Amino acid sequence: MNKQFSVTFFSSIQWLFFIFANTVVVPISIGTAFELSSETTEMMMRSSLVFTGLACVFQGWLGHRFPIMEGHAGLLWGVMLNLGLSASAMGMSLPQIGGGIASGILIACLLTIILVIFNGVSLLQKIFSPMVMSVYLFLLTFQLIFIFFEGMFPKTEQGTIDISGSIFSVCVVVFVALLKLKGNKIISNFSILIGLVVGWIIYDVLFFETTTKAVTSSGGGFTLFPLGIPNLEYGIIAVTCFTVLMNLSNTIASIEAGANLLHKQTSKKQIKNSILITTIFTIFGTGFGLVPYTPYTSSIGFLQSTRIFQLKPFFIGGGLLTLMGLIPIFGSFLTTMPFSVGNAVLFVAYLQLFGTAFSSLNGKTFNSNTILRLAAPVLIGVCLMKISPSVFSSLPILIQPFITNGLTMGVLISIILERVVKWEEFEKTAGS
Repeated sequence: MNKQFSVTFFSSIQWLFFIFANTVVVPISIGTAFELSSETTEMMMRSSLVFTGLACVFQGWLGHRFPIMEGHAGLLWGVMLNLGLSASAMGMSLPQIGGGIASGILIACLLTIILVIFNGVSLLQKIFSPMVMSVYLFLLTFQLIFIFFEGMFPKTEQGTIDISGSIFSVCVVVFVALLKLKGNKIISNFSILIGLVVGWIIYDVLFFETTTKAVTSSGGGFTLFPLGIPNLEYGIIAVTCFTVLMNLSNTIASIEAGANLLHKQTSKKQIKNSILITTIFTIFGTGFGLVPYTPYTSSIGFLQSTRIFQLKPFFIGGGLLTLMGLIPIFGSFLTTMPFSVGNAVLFVAYLQLFGTAFSSLNGKTFNSNTILRLAAPVLIGVCLMKISPSVFSSLPILIQPFITNGLTMGVLISIILERVVKWEEFEKTAGS
């Protein structure tokens, strides 16, 4: 009994740290991009903790019913930051941009609900075929690894890497990897939690600081639509609406990847319920200026690292996150976690996601022709990820958010290739 309690307790804390580390940066970065006051950014951060924790619980309870984190969609996060930082180039104010984003999200949510009500899930599954999902998983792996790899190396005021902090991050990566590979079952399963806690403590001892990355919580009130009141900026609405609908592929990919890992079958009802819960939390979150929600496919890498698949610790971790949003002092404590340590630990956890992407191919082999089916969208998407957005500044401003997002473009290319090219004919030609 005591052993089971201990496993559940530490598993819950591990989930709490994982969800928190994937959440806290998002509202802070949005607040910075839209030049919001510290009080408004604080409100957004606390709202994010509350809604994210609740969303995780409801997804595990009534949605897809897997221990898969529900969080702010990376795809939408990137688009919103891009639009916010491009406001001056577009000759628009930040509230205009933010209001258009809010309108686009709400319209997309309405379309999503209509799609679910009229059994459009089957249509989504046809569009986002297994090959498209594989492309999505590969590109998501690269996108996340780039983010966390860069985050491992803190910068000096001159823009160069902080050598001592960077070496420490690499040591954390090696430490967590050794725990995962060489530790016994218990140590291996809790390598993420151990890495975060030990790394955090040693960092503060070595560098004599607690790296507060967020505003101090004061427990103030809230502002409705802090990014801007919904408006009719049609271009911004179109970009945001399309991206939200595009993000539905993430829900399908997450549920199918989770089902494969847990050796379970998925149903249309699970997908519908998951999409509805995501949409509901996105609607409420938009009122607080939050990035739309989505199931995190990257949770699969976390699950593969921890090998803890029970729902109970997941529920407790989500509940604790909500509690921290409601009680400011707890949330403020976690924001002192050094981001470089969190990024280093998550870098190791998300290496597992590459295995998920690879296994999604189900042993499929390719010839010199059919390899384009996978290589073209994946490699073009990766190339776009590494090109500076400023290179595309001569293009129409409303096209830029698409072309500068490698994940979006890669998935779009894959969808087009799957609908236009009859790959089976190339397979037969190669085999004859």
